[in-house]
Amino acid sequence: MRKKLALLTTAAALLAAAVSVSRASDASTASASVAAAENYGQYSLMFERSAGQYWAGGAAAGQWAWTPLSATESDISWGDPKTWPPKSAEHFIHSGDWVLLDGYNDGAGRPLTQVQRVTSEQIGTATCDAMTPIPSDGGKQHYVKWTIPATGYCLDAVGTIKPPNGSTTVNFRHLQKWSPPHPCANAYFTAQTCITQFEQWWDDNNHPYALQLARSLEIARGKGPAFTNHTTVPVTWNAEARYYWHY
Repeated sequence: MRKKLALLTTAAALLAAAVSVSRASDASTASASVAAAENYGQYSLMFERSAGQYWAGGAAAGQWAWTPLSATESDISWGDPKTWPPKSAEHFIHSGDWVLLDGYNDGAGRPLTQVQRVTSEQIGTATCDAMTPIPSDGGKQHYVKWTIPATGYCLDAVGTIKPPNGSTTVNFRHLQKWSPPHPCANAYFTAQTCITQFEQWWDDNNHPYALQLARSLEIARGKGPAFTNHTTVPVTWNAEARYYWHY
């Protein structure tokens, strides 16, 4: 009897130890998963004074630069390196687990001259299935998730762009498909990690409502936007990032 009791006690102790090890392993795995989660800031560098230049056909085709304005707001400018800085920028806001697009201005750091507001937004799978509404955040467009998920997702936004006085209205639709991190390379950089934004844009800005843009953009971790640019609308065009820097 004592021998049987001793065996049962030993078995119970071993089982408890196994459960303890299993729980510790699960906790360790969960901690590692949390620690491994990346965010959009690590790829876009939107809160750093960062810039880059992309090339096509053996020449500089364009340039971008982030202008951080606060811990939660930043403007990005896109333009021709020969006529830099451009007289336009996009204004983004980090709010919770989202980066929101607020509108456009006449240059980084300046007040909004065109306010973009959505009338409907949906999120779904990477193939744009199972779409469900996104609760509004003051009407600003949910542009991209801050924490990068392990699987891709689709965003579909419809709304208007107006000056602050509301004197004109442009109707738009912005469809995006975001992919999770993956290996990437271009003609100038190898062994990088990127996320990809596929986007389509429709509007009626001084023309009948129609598709105006379709392209895929890779954003490289630690470097920034436009690592590769594969455009199919309005024309077939490709460009690749050649230079990145901080200023």
